[in-house]
Amino acid sequence: VGAALGSLLPRPMAGVTLGAGVALVVGAFVPWRQDVMFMVGGPVLALLGGVLSARFHNSLTLTLSSIITLSGFIFSITIPNAFQFLMNVALGYDSSSGHFNENFLSLMWLVSLGVTAAVMFYRDPSLLRDYGRSDDDETLKPKTNVTPKPIYAASTPANPEAFNMFDPADLPPRLSEYANMVYSACEDLGNFFGFQDSSVRNQAEHLLILLSNNRRYMNSHILPPALQPPSPIHALHAKVFSNYMKWCRYQGVSPHFSKMSASAAGMAAPPSVASRVVDLVLFFCVWGEACNIRHMPECLWFLYHKMMEEYSVAGTMEQSVQPRSLYAGHFLDYVVTPIFNIVSENMKSTTDHVNKRNYDDFNEFFWARDCLQYRYACEDPDSEKNPEDPSRLTAPLPGESQQPITVGMMNAPKTFLEKRSWWRGIMAMSRIVEWHIVTFYLLAVLAFSHDLVWGWVYTLEVASGVFWLFNSLAICWGLLEVWASYPGIHLSGTAIFGSVFVLVARFLILVYQTLYLMWTFGPSRGSYLGIEADSTFWWWQYVWLSCLCMAPYALETLTNLFPVITTKLYTSRNDYIQTFLNILFPISRLYVGKEVHESFRHTAVYIFFWATLVSWKLFFSYVFEVYSMVLPTIQLTDDYANFPEQSFVKMGLLLILRWLPQFIVYCIDMSIWYAVWQAFAGTSVGFSDHLGDIRSMKDIRNSFGRAPEHFCTKMLSPDAGSRRGSSASFLSAGELNSRESLDSKRQSLMNPMPGKEGQSLLGSDPHKLQGYVNRLLDVRIQKWVMFSTVWNEVIDHFREEDLISNRERDYMKFSRFDGFSQAIYLPVFQTAGVVDEALSLLERPMDDTALFTDNDLFKPILNHVTMRTAVSEVWELGNYVLLKLLGPVHNDDAVFIMNYVLKWVESGTVSDHMKIAKIRGVVNSLVQLVDVVNKGIGRRKPASQRRSTGKATKRQEPVGKPKGGFRRTLSASSLMMDAVKVAPQQSRVVKAEEKMEYHDALRDHTRDKFRALINSLKGIMNGADPESKEVMDRLTFAISMENGFFWDDSYASDALDDMARSDIFKSVVAKLQGLVACHPDEVEPKSKEARRRLTFFVNSLFMDMPNAPSIHDMFSWNVLTPYYKETVTLNKAELETRNDALGVSTMLYLQTLFKADWANFLERQGIDEDKVWSKKCATETRQWASIRGQTLNRTVTGMMYFEKALRLLANLERLDDDTTNDLMGEKFGYVVACQVYGQMKKDQDSKADDIDDLMHRFPHMRVAYIDNVRNQRSGQMAFYSCLVKSNGNGKIQELYRVRLPGNPILGEGKPENQNHAMIFTRGEFVQTIDMNQEGYFEEALKMRNALQEFAKRDGPMPTTILGLREHIFTGSVSSLANYMAMQETSFVTLGQRVLTKPLCIRLHYGHPDVFDKLFFITRGGISKSSKGINLSEDIFAGYNNAIRGGQVAFKEYLQVGKGRDVGMSQIYQFEAKLSQGAGEQSLSRDVYRLCHRLDFSRLLSYYFGGIGHYFSNVLTVFTVYVVVYLMAILALYDIEKIGDRLITPMGTIQMLLGGLGLLQTIPLFSTLGVERGWWESLKELIQVFATGGPLHFMFHIQTKANYMTQTILVGGAKYRPTGRGFVTQHTPMDEQYRFFASSHLYLGVEMGAGLVIMGVYSTAKQYFGRTWSLWLASLSFLASPFWFNPLTFDWNMVTSDYVKYITWMRATSGGAARSWSIWWNEENSFYSKMPFASKIWFIIKSVLYLTIAEGIARSDLLRADTTLSQPKVGITFVVVSIVILFALWWLLGKVEHTMPYPVRRTIGILIAIGLMVSITTAFIEDSNFIRLGLAAYYGIGAVCQLGLLFGMKFVKNLYFVHDLVCGHIIFIPLFILAILQVPHHIQTWLLYHNALSSDVVVSNILRYARKSQESGGTSAPNEDLVEQISELRKVVQKQEQMIENLGSGNVKSISRLKQNPSTDAIASLIGAPSSERLDIRPSVGGYAQPTRPGMGRVLSASTLDVWGEMALGDAATTSQGGYQTAHTMSASNMTGGGDFSFTQPDVMPPR
Repeated sequence: VGAALGSLLPRPMAGVTLGAGVALVVGAFVPWRQDVMFMVGGPVLALLGGVLSARFHNSLTLTLSSIITLSGFIFSITIPNAFQFLMNVALGYDSSSGHFNENFLSLMWLVSLGVTAAVMFYRDPSLLRDYGRSDDDETLKPKTNVTPKPIYAASTPANPEAFNMFDPADLPPRLSEYANMVYSACEDLGNFFGFQDSSVRNQAEHLLILLSNNRRYMNSHILPPALQPPSPIHALHAKVFSNYMKWCRYQGVSPHFSKMSASAAGMAAPPSVASRVVDLVLFFCVWGEACNIRHMPECLWFLYHKMMEEYSVAGTMEQSVQPRSLYAGHFLDYVVTPIFNIVSENMKSTTDHVNKRNYDDFNEFFWARDCLQYRYACEDPDSEKNPEDPSRLTAPLPGESQQPITVGMMNAPKTFLEKRSWWRGIMAMSRIVEWHIVTFYLLAVLAFSHDLVWGWVYTLEVASGVFWLFNSLAICWGLLEVWASYPGIHLSGTAIFGSVFVLVARFLILVYQTLYLMWTFGPSRGSYLGIEADSTFWWWQYVWLSCLCMAPYALETLTNLFPVITTKLYTSRNDYIQTFLNILFPISRLYVGKEVHESFRHTAVYIFFWATLVSWKLFFSYVFEVYSMVLPTIQLTDDYANFPEQSFVKMGLLLILRWLPQFIVYCIDMSIWYAVWQAFAGTSVGFSDHLGDIRSMKDIRNSFGRAPEHFCTKMLSPDAGSRRGSSASFLSAGELNSRESLDSKRQSLMNPMPGKEGQSLLGSDPHKLQGYVNRLLDVRIQKWVMFSTVWNEVIDHFREEDLISNRERDYMKFSRFDGFSQAIYLPVFQTAGVVDEALSLLERPMDDTALFTDNDLFKPILNHVTMRTAVSEVWELGNYVLLKLLGPVHNDDAVFIMNYVLKWVESGTVSDHMKIAKIRGVVNSLVQLVDVVNKGIGRRKPASQRRSTGKATKRQEPVGKPKGGFRRTLSASSLMMDAVKVAPQQSRVVKAEEKMEYHDALRDHTRDKFRALINSLKGIMNGADPESKEVMDRLTFAISMENGFFWDDSYASDALDDMARSDIFKSVVAKLQGLVACHPDEVEPKSKEARRRLTFFVNSLFMDMPNAPSIHDMFSWNVLTPYYKETVTLNKAELETRNDALGVSTMLYLQTLFKADWANFLERQGIDEDKVWSKKCATETRQWASIRGQTLNRTVTGMMYFEKALRLLANLERLDDDTTNDLMGEKFGYVVACQVYGQMKKDQDSKADDIDDLMHRFPHMRVAYIDNVRNQRSGQMAFYSCLVKSNGNGKIQELYRVRLPGNPILGEGKPENQNHAMIFTRGEFVQTIDMNQEGYFEEALKMRNALQEFAKRDGPMPTTILGLREHIFTGSVSSLANYMAMQETSFVTLGQRVLTKPLCIRLHYGHPDVFDKLFFITRGGISKSSKGINLSEDIFAGYNNAIRGGQVAFKEYLQVGKGRDVGMSQIYQFEAKLSQGAGEQSLSRDVYRLCHRLDFSRLLSYYFGGIGHYFSNVLTVFTVYVVVYLMAILALYDIEKIGDRLITPMGTIQMLLGGLGLLQTIPLFSTLGVERGWWESLKELIQVFATGGPLHFMFHIQTKANYMTQTILVGGAKYRPTGRGFVTQHTPMDEQYRFFASSHLYLGVEMGAGLVIMGVYSTAKQYFGRTWSLWLASLSFLASPFWFNPLTFDWNMVTSDYVKYITWMRATSGGAARSWSIWWNEENSFYSKMPFASKIWFIIKSVLYLTIAEGIARSDLLRADTTLSQPKVGITFVVVSIVILFALWWLLGKVEHTMPYPVRRTIGILIAIGLMVSITTAFIEDSNFIRLGLAAYYGIGAVCQLGLLFGMKFVKNLYFVHDLVCGHIIFIPLFILAILQVPHHIQTWLLYHNALSSDVVVSNILRYARKSQESGGTSAPNEDLVEQISELRKVVQKQEQMIENLGSGNVKSISRLKQNPSTDAIASLIGAPSSERLDIRPSVGGYAQPTRPGMGRVLSASTLDVWGEMALGDAATTSQGGYQTAHTMSASNMTGGGDFSFTQPDVMPPR
């Protein structure tokens, strides 16, 4: 406490110490009145010294007081009785009667004073010379020259025609309204302050767009009139200046706003509006040029405040003086640059955080009122010579000094010390630490009370010790606060007084608490302080006193239950309250953190969450952690009390050792329970949000009918016409009774057409479909039409991305046929199989006794809307197809039959006229017919002229029409029509006339099937019924007409030719085939990704999504992507280059991983695989590959879907193109911050061209970059922030070029890159998207809704960040990638869901969050960028947001894709970065302030949901370490037992450590369960366990613990760069060792050794039960890097790795990758920089090693009695031999360079053999040596650890031996497993079963094949490969033979066939003797398919085009089975065809 007071009051306390010290010295030497000398003189001199020191500060005071204090300390510990002597002097006791010589001791103190002074002055001679030096820390204030030096760099003149979004000369009406005001203010302010023209133009457009967007608040449906602002300008002004108003209030000054009249500003607007425009323009101009100062928001407000004041002063003088006009750039040169230079100098400093100031330190200078006394501009000293600078304005404003702000900033102290220590994190989390300590104490009291049977009174007394604990801890926190602010923090008077008051008061209370508590447990009666009382009396004194120090806790409890109280207190204007807070609650003094609370409703929920969790945790901990320790504790103390000669220290140490692991586990286990509670809460929230309601295509089908209603309600705006007016929907027909007539009100879209349209379609015009009328698009079906438009667009995008094939696309889309009755037809995937279900219903057994009617029969079908719709579609489309096929000759008969059927339907007598039960036969016949027509018609080539010459006779139209019309049909007996839809007419009549024959296979096929159909139709007619009889006659007549379809070949062929020419017919037939012939499984998309995205999209329509406003009223936003030098678009070279390890190119890798997508791509392009790099397709191929990698192209393509989606929505809302284009510029923008794009252009980097291509592809995209231009005269570098776009004509156009004060990249890089581009964004919100993300079109449609979340206010604070859900798209690559994806999924969905609701503490964890831009640009930006401390830059935006009063929402109805690294080393790197970031966070001011400001429940949520995860990992590893060594030491020293009692194993610890891993999987289980179903989730979890998931997760617990510890203790941890290689790539052992040795492998070996020792020495049973979890941890650290490394157990790989490892160990040069020696130096370099406080941890570790060594050495292990058995060889001789041999080895090393190689080698071998023999002999002869050797190993370990800490070089050789041992510990199991062979196959299968199982094998074959080819077969051949190659050789030879037989010609191969990459690739390696290359493509399924409907080629198995034109034209003769040729065909058959020939293909497609 004294030291703390000295730090807080350094001047007076130095004097006080000196005065008291002098009094003590005098008292020791002057015998006069010694009893009162110090008692009186001490306080007097101390007071006098304090006053004088405070008044006349001099460093001599501190020096003298230090000498006296230190000498007294040294004197006390070195001289016997010295301390007693000093104590007597101080207390005034008489020393002469003591047992010591008073004069001798006085003399010795004098000597010690002299020695101490001499040492101090010797070490620092400046103490003698300089007594008046300032104690300011100069390291914080680098000498910065802030004199402005304008760089007159001629910037490239921007094209005056160029504009960004809008042409200023031609603004749209929404913007032009404010243009005059804004432009006028811009010109005026630009001239007055010297802003840059480019910047002003940029901000003018920015402001106009913002004002236009703020017009929404003038609409009554957005805001009620009472709440509307007077104008959009008022609304924007209030938001932008909200932080400025707070700042002014905090500073106690009135805000400065323009008071200019509108006329003075040249604006035709009211003064209130005009002046606000001036305010806004000034702020945005300052912000736009502030560069890195934008990270210092209060500095910006200071500049604005001063500049507006100056502008107002100038405004009053304007009448008399000419307005000032400064050059463009004056503001930058004289205001921004000097400030930037100061910041830049500090940021570039290489010292640690405490020795340099960062952005936050400088910004907090502007929180102090002192900043207002400085001028804002740093004028040039020679300014009077500057004619542009009117001298009248250089005078200071009122209240200012002459000094510029740069002077104040240079002298500004640090405001927070980021000291590297665990104490920093502990201080931040002090309340959590305190809670754990206090509750642990109370549980222990409860446990002892139970076992020792205490009464409740005594229990209460013991429990009251908690008050003492609280007070002690409060003093500890107070002392830590002093430590944290010393030296360098300048504290205010109230802060110092508050700290001193609290420390002194609490210390005094603690003293009395301690006394009272001791007396409470003392004798029952006693006399203390002159009072005689019993123990109860003293206990009550203790309680009353404790109440005093517990008062602040009582207040805090109240504020934790009602957090709003804290906000009310902190924002109170009452001086008394503020004084009280300033003294007792230091956090309240800050400018930030005033409003951080939630509504009471939310508070109650999260308090309930934590109350239940804490209750369970306390119960569990009591039973398993605390109570189990009571008995051992009682036994230990019992032995100590009852046995003689027991050591108290030993007992105390044993108690600490046994309780420590329990306490650490007590601190960790809450994170386990948090995971469980999080899972429960997340699941319930997920279900309540309707997440996972739709999980499969089946669910989509079931919910499809409701989707349009929800879509139109939510995603179309209210004023989008009458679309949302009606509740009618496409599928929502009411109960349609077959007996009632159907009036128009009951019609729905399934009832396709009114009667007369049906009549006209079926009768009036046989060739053309008519009757399609716009009238159809009425309110009832608009929703479906709208939805179908969007749905089709989504499906088309799936096709563009090659997720689905053409066939799947057609099945998924709604159909539209011009002229048909319905506006749209349901997608086939929705109706497939439904007709079959309807048939099953018709075939169901009916009750025979009762007569059944149509109504009974068809009721189930009519009630099932999808079924009814499908049946109606089959009826209509079937009629159309049959009518078209039959043509005009049969038209009348067909219409006659159809009208009859309609009449039966109308009258409800279908079942009387037809045998309904047989209807399936008709449908089957129809299916066959449609199949034939559909397959043939697409390939058919119509004849050039018609074949039929005779005229067909036409009959009259049928008379009349059926009464009910077509519509009645479907409603009443939909299914029936299904049968009847097939009702054309034919009959089998044999014609005798011969006509000229046309050989037409399709015609014949079709006629056969048609006849079968007609026969089956006749079969279902009721022959007894006259009407049915008539129908049968008509059918018979139709089929027998000789000039009709069935007998007139020309007529039939012509009909088919007409159909082949008609696209609509082809579409209808395909649609009909899908309806009647397809099973649901066949029509679903096969792609997992397509299914996932569709289910998510449809599911999101049913979630709680805000309704969309109109596009005019929607919020505007921009997307911002920071980019450095990553891949933009993969080029051919990158794709084709083979990877060394596997010989697999990136292209082959992608083709293999995305097989189906690749086939879809080839189909879409309509090309063969060998054409993919042709000029026409190369771009598309690069694009295909790029959007499957983590490239900028993928990100940009995804983000630009937002524009497409907005355009589609605008189109649906009937906006014209011009309006839409204007709104695009206003509502959406995309800026890619390509930091080094300018440099790329100069270097002619191809990436720059790729970026240009993206801009040309997406004209709405902008690129911002930092350019640098060297000034030719001065040589200075000028930096610019530039914005470019595509001009639409293939050129890149520069829009803005804003000069910067210097290079803005000062910190982490990415934040500054975002910051420089931020000035070019336009919207009110900004979405930050990383370069590894992607967007989806269907999700982009919902962005308008998502932005509406900002309009909702769920709580007291405004929503300022909107978090969105991420989908990890890299999860399919391997097990590791899958773990990573699941871990991310668990956190980015469930974790963040729970942190948002119910815990209300989600922050910002990266992207794709959307920020309220205006909130953030006025409060420091969207990330912090101080180097080092802001390593995880994104999360600091969340901290800043929380502490400045923002709120975060998180919504899961919209998702963005995200990529993650997928290799072991990349994941390691990623985890390391996060852990280092967490370590830096724990030191930061943001975490400290947030933790102290949150209420306790939210603090727990923040801790366990964020940074606490990393602390828990550190504690977990620490626990494992402690438990291993504790058990080993207890076993070694034989103290496992307590006395002679039975041993009680510490099993609960094991269970908890194991449980930590198992229970952590519960959130994952819940996440997957909600979204995929519980069974799927369980399967996934089992799979994770089976593939070694627990090893992976435990491995990374240590990764996180290691890097967080390293960062906190040392800092500056270096990154190891890793390439993005394939995960199928094997990493060599030496590389693995370099990566993981110091973080994992050493620890794994050390733990394993500890457990072995414990096993050897332990006498307790249950060894495995006690150590299984520890062995698991050890195993995971050692085995994970190898288990997750492909081919680890392959024998060739193991031997190769071993050779590489030994080579690396022995090498001495070539960098860390080549040499162990250099790697070791780099790896351990951080020890030299480690502060001593951090080294203490490692010293403790060394002591631990020595303890183990001592225990082993003194144990009886292998103890041999050499007196009984004499050794054969004298031990002395052996030891001497070993020593001599080592000496010879050392000598050889010195002189070996002088010896010839053979001599050197021979001597070396002899020495090595001698050493081995000697050591082995020693071990055999005397087994003591084994034990002592083991002990020595631990002893040497301790020496090595100390040697590393203190820089001793000799330890390196010892570490070399250690690394060899560790390496072999790993290699020996690898060799054994490699010999067994089986592990290799198991590993490969488990590792890649979810992605590349077959392809890893392919990779192996490729590698072996290539190796075998290159080595000429020297290596042992792989038998499987040899066999496969020989088989392929045979195939190749057979084909060569065939080709030779065929002769020359032309072969075209088509790549639609499925490939087998393994055989294809090997084919290229077989090395055929000829130079030609063969295309080996076995066909799949027995036949080849055409590339697309337009081109049909029939292929044989060898893919040779054998049938040519024959299969396609008139002469097609194809077999019925599907137009494929036979598999084998003799050469003679083939050569028989004279009109085709073959050549061998000369180009092999790329592999």
